[in-house]
Amino acid sequence: MLNALFLKGRGRSALDEDDRRILEDGIANVRAIPSRQLLVRQGQRVHVSTLLLEGFICRYMDDKNGHRQIVAVHVPGDFVDLHGFPMKRLDHDVATIGPARIAEYPHEVLETIVEQRPRLTGMLWFSTLLDAAMHREWIFRLGRLDADGRVAHFFCELNCRLEMVDLAKDGRFQLPLTQADVAEACGITGVHVNRVLRSLREQDLVIYRHGHVEIRDHKRLAALAEFDPGYLYRTRDD
Repeated sequence: MLNALFLKGRGRSALDEDDRRILEDGIANVRAIPSRQLLVRQGQRVHVSTLLLEGFICRYMDDKNGHRQIVAVHVPGDFVDLHGFPMKRLDHDVATIGPARIAEYPHEVLETIVEQRPRLTGMLWFSTLLDAAMHREWIFRLGRLDADGRVAHFFCELNCRLEMVDLAKDGRFQLPLTQADVAEACGITGVHVNRVLRSLREQDLVIYRHGHVEIRDHKRLAALAEFDPGYLYRTRDD
C-alpha cells in the first residue's frame, strides 16, 4: 500500500483495514518530483495535501535578503501539508530536497473522511499534532543549544524518525542534504556548520559524508544534543 509508512512506528496499528483502504483509495495522483523543486509557494491557495512516499521534503521561510531558514524536514510517511486542508494556504514554502515521490489527496476527499470516518480523522489530526510537537522541539534546539548541540540534535531526530520507517539502521542512513541545508535547519552559517561537522567527526560521534550519516556513539551524541525522543511519540506495536 502506498500509505504503508503513514504513522508507522507511531500508532498506525490503531487504523483498521477499512481505514487503511479508505486512505489508500483517497489518493488521486502519485508524482515523481525532481530534486530542489518548489511544491507550494507561501500564500498560494492549496487544493490537495501531500503524503511523502519517498525522499525528503523541507518547509522553509526566507528573510528579506533571501536567506532561507528551514523550519521542518519531512521523511517518507509524513503528511507534509495536511494543515493546508483547513487553512487553505500555507505561510511558508515547501520544496523537495532530493528526488521525491508523493501522493496527493484532494481536499474534497479529506472532507469526506472527516465527515464519515472519525477514527481515521483522529489519526490525521494526530499527525498534525506530531508536527506541532516537533516544531516546539526545534524552537528549543535553536533557542537553547549551542551549534554543536543543534547539529547533534538534528541528526538524533532524523535517525529516530527514519528508524521508525525502516530507513535507518544502527545509526546509518542516507540524507541528501548539503552542509548549507544543515546550516539552514540549525540556524548557523555554512562556515560554522563545517567546523561543527569536523568537531563531531573528531569526537567520533558522527560521520557525515556524501549524503551518508553514520552515528558512531548514540549515547554521547544524545547527551550533547539533550535529545529525548519522547516528543516523537514512538510506539512499539506497529
